[in-house]
Amino acid sequence: MVGPGEVDDELSGEIGEECSKYGEVLGVTIFEQPTTEAPASEDAVRIFVKFSKQAAAMKAYIDLDGRFFGGRNVSVAFYLEADYDAGQLNKG
Repeated sequence: MVGPGEVDDELSGEIGEECSKYGEVLGVTIFEQPTTEAPASEDAVRIFVKFSKQAAAMKAYIDLDGRFFGGRNVSVAFYLEADYDAGQLNKG
């Protein structure tokens, strides 16, 4: 959705608000992977949305995967909840 260096203070709230149309959002976490490469890869920014119900996550997946946002292709994937809760956001 956004590239390296494009994360701002409002992004998390905007994503949470947009995703709430699929169901209750428990949290939004934005993780920008540290990189020593120049330029950073397009998938260097990961946005995690935690929903209260699996059905809401499925709705979001179906609606958002493959869409374009700001000229970028949105790629949606499920993430292990245990890894997310442990703050291990750079796996995979």
